[in-house]
Amino acid sequence: MLVYENTKSGFLEDSLTDQLVPEIKRGYESKGLGMGSESEVRSWENSFQYMHKVLSGSSLPDDAGVAIEFKIPLTSRRIDFLISGYDAAENANVAIVELKQWDGPSTEAVEDKDGIVRTLLGGGIRETTHPSYQASSYAQLLKDFNTRIQDKPIHLYPAAYLHNFEPAHRETLERDVYRRYTDEAPLFVRGDAKKLRSFLESQIEVGDNLETLYELNDGKLRPAKSLQDSLLAMLEDRDEFTLIDSQKVVFEKAVELAKRSARDGQKRVLIVDGGPGTGKTVVAINILSELIQQDLVAQYVSKNRAPREVYKQKLRGDKLVKEIDHLFTGAGSFVETASNALPALIADEAHRLNAESTFFGRGENQIMEIINAAKFSVFFIDESQRIHIDDIGSKAEIRRHARDLGAEIEEVELDSQFRCNGSEGYIAWLNDVLEIRATANADGFDLDYDLQVFDTPQALHDAIARKNEHTRLSRVVAGYCWEWDKEGRSDPDAYDIKIGEYERSWNLDTSEPWAIAEGSIDEVGCIHTCQGLEFDYVGVIIGADLKYREGEIVVDHEARANTDRSLFGIKKMFREEPEKAAARAEELIKNTYRTLMSRGMKGCYIYCCDEQLQEYLKTRLATGSAEPR
Repeated sequence: MLVYENTKSGFLEDSLTDQLVPEIKRGYESKGLGMGSESEVRSWENSFQYMHKVLSGSSLPDDAGVAIEFKIPLTSRRIDFLISGYDAAENANVAIVELKQWDGPSTEAVEDKDGIVRTLLGGGIRETTHPSYQASSYAQLLKDFNTRIQDKPIHLYPAAYLHNFEPAHRETLERDVYRRYTDEAPLFVRGDAKKLRSFLESQIEVGDNLETLYELNDGKLRPAKSLQDSLLAMLEDRDEFTLIDSQKVVFEKAVELAKRSARDGQKRVLIVDGGPGTGKTVVAINILSELIQQDLVAQYVSKNRAPREVYKQKLRGDKLVKEIDHLFTGAGSFVETASNALPALIADEAHRLNAESTFFGRGENQIMEIINAAKFSVFFIDESQRIHIDDIGSKAEIRRHARDLGAEIEEVELDSQFRCNGSEGYIAWLNDVLEIRATANADGFDLDYDLQVFDTPQALHDAIARKNEHTRLSRVVAGYCWEWDKEGRSDPDAYDIKIGEYERSWNLDTSEPWAIAEGSIDEVGCIHTCQGLEFDYVGVIIGADLKYREGEIVVDHEARANTDRSLFGIKKMFREEPEKAAARAEELIKNTYRTLMSRGMKGCYIYCCDEQLQEYLKTRLATGSAEPR
């Protein structure tokens, strides 16, 4: 989508006569994008005067094409500035310029994360992607999905221009850790206007009167063969993505429905109900890969970042590729997406979807937005894993929006149970023990599953660490009852969790996802870093928010840490609707521990901060097949 389009000479004239920003605003309105925020308008007024300086007096042809705020498919992002034309060999070229207003002193390198920097954004120092990474990733996404680029071809040349960035701080953004991205997309700072001009002149020698930009804008969405081959090779290298039993049935059903919707245009929704360990994410990744092989654009969607990052890493293995990054996206990405713009969306952990799509309250309802955006959408859901006060994901909610949008609805169930050694009995026992629902497994479960209660958190952690030496992956997790100190989030010597002599850090802020990061066995993960993932053995520290009193499991929402947003607003709800608030708090806290205690495939080790709960669990274990410790 082109918000502003003109030739180089037309852009210079609009800029000189102060008509550029009004023209961009009109473009926003005509495309149904609103008026542009105040911050966006300020950035246009600031940044494009620098591009005027770069282009004015350059040898770039007057009829070279210029576009501003080009919307990138599959994302809510826009490319700041594009200029098009031909080189001396008559190749069609487009230069992509990512514009930033950053200054030097408030920007810091992040050495232990891939393509990440810290800078002043939104009134505070925040982590964001390196400008060269942004520019090169936009170019890669267009190469992977735009048919005109693939067929003509059109050559893309990304760059980043930080026109306010002091040259004295250039080294911050040109460290070796960023070399891969600055080689792909050169970085220009204050004082580099002539260098950027030379870069653009080297790519564009003959004007095209916007022809290449129009072709880019008209290109259809289709996965490139290189992306298909790359994704297929990654999947075939990983045995853990093999499908069996009902997983294969659900996979085939989803692929069939997606292909039918692509053929006849009928919107379809598939709801997949699956408990812990049924392999929901494994099926979702296989569906994603197969649809890409079938020339259908698809994305894996989740509200929670942890499963997205972990499964991207698992697919990559040791390959240094970023091609698959844009196949994985957050649930708030479809606020502005037109109806049926995408062939397929695969929503994992659908129980975690929210109403408002962003931190700033944009969006109406993530379920509705996903169904609206795609001809076919599949929702993987376990209603017993809603753990946040804002979680609205339910089968009833999905059905309601699907009907409203004219979608055909089908529902299937995943019943293969890998986690907990194939023990659906363990999950039923867990539901009974936590008093989520009464089951027939009140007296235990008759399967080989290693379930133990430890008398100290240190003993539990030591046992899990030993298991981690001999198994694929084992980790310690805890209820969110200890503050996560902002200042110590990258410091392994900063201890957040203290229980007697036991001291540990919450999951450290590093480049890899906590669940698979090197050294994270020494840390403690929370619900937000492990939901949707699985381990061989899991150690669970049950905090003071879950207790046992007078023969009943009780919850204490006051024991939750202030840094946990899962129950944000519950105090206000208690004042206004105490019964509803009590029921909601009980559901979310119990669901949290059900989720944590079902992360282990071979075993679950437990320590309870509440002594009465500790004794209760030992008693319950004594009546079952596992021996208490």
